[in-house]
Amino acid sequence: MVTLYGESVYKDICIGKLSYYGGKESTVTQYQIEDSDSEIANYKEASQKAVEQLKMLYDKAIREVGEDSAAIFEAHRMMLEDSEYQKAIETLISTEKVNAAYAISVTGKKFAKMFQNMDNDYMRERAVDVQDVSDRLIKTLSNETLDGNKFDEPVIIAARDLTPSDTLQFPKEKLLGFMLEQGSANSHTAILARSMGIPALISVQTLCMEKYDGHQAILDGENSVVYIDPDEETFSEYEKKVAELSKKKKKLQSLKGKETITRSGRKIRLYANAGNLMDVDNAVENDAEGIGLFRSEFLYLENSDFPTEEQQFEAYKQVLEKMGDRQVIIRTLDIGADKKTDYFKLDDEENPAMGYRALRICLTRPEIFKTQLRALYRAGCYGNLAIMIPMVISLEEIQMVREIILQVQQELKQEGKPYKENVELGIMIETPAAALISDKLAKEVDFFSIGTNDLSQYTMAIDRQNQNLQHFFNPHHEAVFKLIEMSIQAIHNEGKWVGICGELGADFDVTQKLIEMGIDEFSVSPGILLEMRKKIRES
Repeated sequence: MVTLYGESVYKDICIGKLSYYGGKESTVTQYQIEDSDSEIANYKEASQKAVEQLKMLYDKAIREVGEDSAAIFEAHRMMLEDSEYQKAIETLISTEKVNAAYAISVTGKKFAKMFQNMDNDYMRERAVDVQDVSDRLIKTLSNETLDGNKFDEPVIIAARDLTPSDTLQFPKEKLLGFMLEQGSANSHTAILARSMGIPALISVQTLCMEKYDGHQAILDGENSVVYIDPDEETFSEYEKKVAELSKKKKKLQSLKGKETITRSGRKIRLYANAGNLMDVDNAVENDAEGIGLFRSEFLYLENSDFPTEEQQFEAYKQVLEKMGDRQVIIRTLDIGADKKTDYFKLDDEENPAMGYRALRICLTRPEIFKTQLRALYRAGCYGNLAIMIPMVISLEEIQMVREIILQVQQELKQEGKPYKENVELGIMIETPAAALISDKLAKEVDFFSIGTNDLSQYTMAIDRQNQNLQHFFNPHHEAVFKLIEMSIQAIHNEGKWVGICGELGADFDVTQKLIEMGIDEFSVSPGILLEMRKKIRES
């Protein structure tokens, strides 16, 4: 039996044969051409065919994984039609007199490298998308087939890496899971795996997956491990686990529509964390009572420039409409620290987690903040909106926020644009400073959410991104719990409610403790909503 470890992107278990997929890399040869106009025409024809292929993939994705995951292929189409990308290819063909396939290959690598050099993890993963688009274009140009493997039986795909196109072209009914040597949790392939509900591991530690083609395997996404050629005892153990998981899933489904209420009869709000529209769909599917944290920065990280008011308005409107009358708490921009994008032109900092980020950017660059607030208040007409401010440390900051909100409302009123006036305003308790003055802050806002990720790192003075300090980091540190309990009591004394949206809130080992402290709301990832409901009902 061979045991391999990786990083899980979807926590489930599957058993089946491994099928190695090596992909079909196009061999690109450079040669000189005489007629550059004719070669550019060939490129444009191939580009149009590739656009049609992506439209078909988009339609397939709509049927199989939903609208938001299908947007990946719409993004690929936009890359193909990007004027800078097209111009770079055509310029190479006309000035260097090289063949179109070579020009596409060079341009694709150049654009991919640009993404790879970005600071943000999400943007670095877009390099794979550029390569996918360029490879599609080259294959279309040379009339190569783009079909994925065909299988006689359901299999676990083993590969060095997979592009989104590869992933979707496999027949869904024949896919048990993925194990990849490369990839990341932010890749579109990982996002698709989660949307399809397929157990998947990335960064699997092995020198060569090809040698395992056809071997029996167990992929355990819960413990991030793969067993190849499992012994009889391991196989028997996992057969029982798969059967138990199946029963557990059916039982959890029965909790849909049930109240999230403790044994003592106390009602708890069970909300979902969301970072994009796909997460919102998953939240609805898993019976979320609301969105407790919608991370609006995805709009900024996916853009090459500041998103306009209209772009933001449409995105927030979609979220609110999807959730109907359920509350949607949208956190204002939290760029900085580990989330950066080039066009903000943020300076490098020795300690970015304690630097220029979130509300500090919004208050010193109010034009960015006002654009977002205008979009939010306009979108508020389409649902049950609440706005939450991150990284607050003082009363003065709240007063500044309220002044800007008043300016935005007056401007919208003067322009005759409809907007929702009575939007609840909340703040996040992410710093010891906010926790220590929570009694004063509670007089100024309508609700709170405790962001335990940042609160823990600031309380313990440990950078949670620093791998060398992981063994010092204690998520159950008593000082963190003291700050949480003190905040809850102070907030309740003012008649306001308080939720929790950090990783600690999804830690089932402390659910009972947090309820006893008085927490009113849990906001967790969509995938564990029903499990959290079960835990709360048993508490």
